Amino acid sequence: MSTQDRIRLMLWNLERDGGPESQPGIPPTRWRQGYEEVLKPQQPDWLAMLELKYSQTRPDAPPAEKRAAQRRFDAAQRILGMRGFRAAVGQRTNPTGVFIRESVFPSARQRHHPVGHSAPPAHVELRLPEAPNVPIITASFHNAFCNPAQRRSEAMDLTELVDKVKAHHPVGGHAACWLFGDTNEYPVPVGEQVPAIDWSRVTDVVHRRHRAIKQPDGTWVSCTAVDEIMHDCGMHDPARWAAHRLGQTTALAATAGHVAAGQGGPRRIDRGYLDAWSVQAVENVRVLDTTGISDHHAVIVDLSRRKLIEGLQRRTSKIADWSLVI
Repeated sequence: MSTQDRIRLMLWNLERDGGPESQPGIPPTRWRQGYEEVLKPQQPDWLAMLELKYSQTRPDAPPAEKRAAQRRFDAAQRILGMRGFRAAVGQRTNPTGVFIRESVFPSARQRHHPVGHSAPPAHVELRLPEAPNVPIITASFHNAFCNPAQRRSEAMDLTELVDKVKAHHPVGGHAACWLFGDTNEYPVPVGEQVPAIDWSRVTDVVHRRHRAIKQPDGTWVSCTAVDEIMHDCGMHDPARWAAHRLGQTTALAATAGHVAAGQGGPRRIDRGYLDAWSVQAVENVRVLDTTGISDHHAVIVDLSRRKLIEGLQRRTSKIADWSLVI
């Protein structure tokens, strides 16, 4: 696939936005490394960023805090050469964001979800020049880390965006949907490379309550509701497409949990979901090791622009629900 045909999607949870400024106007080392050494060289065209803790503020924040957040957000856009969008600060102070390369996506509009999420998703609607009548509904999301019921609710709220894939828009009649985020729970274990957690060996019992469901016999089963809801609604994990259709088994590598003690080891909690046409444009998926900069690795998904346009124009058929879970 040539670089002219490629559209690169990327997801990264940079832990706590790299940390606070050491002094006004001087970003922390991990933030600078993250943007200059990890993100910029990858040249993403669409980027989902999580934990923008110091790049976004609440409306009632002190003026100095607002200025610091705007400085950092402006610097991120400048380093990446991309246009950024920030969601509002939610219940927890780790906002989400999306960055786009305007030469690829010249049309973009943000919509807001101020309630119902511990971290509201950054929801940005895009369009490609080759398919101007087909909205591409995109969002970065960060599910609640400690509440299985809330994660289920947040995933159900995101299905409002998924529903637009079949919705009757005034022009075009359908949409594409791309959702990427830190799910804070696990994929359905069938077909995965990372072994399922043996909860009897997990020593962090609070974490167990956060990420597993206690059964009547006293055993525990991993939370997989987000993955199940997305698959039930016709969405597909691009890493599963790469692994099971393209033979790229490393696409299913763990993205987090490498340094957490007593929590069951490395896990694949950072994932993307694409509609049944967009996923067929996936050409390559890889997990980028960012050890030393963040506690999460980055996920990179390369799409064929040609195949994506074929899907947007419905010149291909959808793949069946759950067909990549093998």
